[in-house]
Amino acid sequence: MRELAARAGISVSLISQVERGRTNPSMTTLRRLAEGLNESVAIFFEGEESAGTLVRANNRRRMVHPSGVLEDYLLTPAAAKTMQIHYSVIGPGQGSGEPYTHPAEEECVIVIDGSLEVTVDGEPLVLDAGDALLLDPRLPHSYHNPGETPTTSIWAMSPPGY
Repeated sequence: MRELAARAGISVSLISQVERGRTNPSMTTLRRLAEGLNESVAIFFEGEESAGTLVRANNRRRMVHPSGVLEDYLLTPAAAKTMQIHYSVIGPGQGSGEPYTHPAEEECVIVIDGSLEVTVDGEPLVLDAGDALLLDPRLPHSYHNPGETPTTSIWAMSPPGY
């Protein structure tokens, strides 16, 4: 754990808390952990990689969040080279945590149900069901469900960032 903490630039204590399910890691922390492991963030998705181009609903890879209040599913198969799509359910009051960046060139979020506050480079925007936002993922951004019910959204990025 000490070696990973040093490579990831986070504390051993934080890694221990994540490992024991005592804290919900932010996207920044997940990215740092993946980089420390010389892997992509996709390693935090559980389930089998789709060998072809079809991903059945019951075979989606699910991102593991210790708190259980965020559900992220990878909709695109490993064969996808130029885009990646996630289906996300964000619990009331939950979100990504601190602002984060990633190397994709474009990212789009579409709110299916509920509302989502997305902050891009310090500017907060509230999206309601049916709204879509195109953003530059190289700018610091974060998201938060300000409502009292779960928010369902689709996130697409190009090229794949996880």
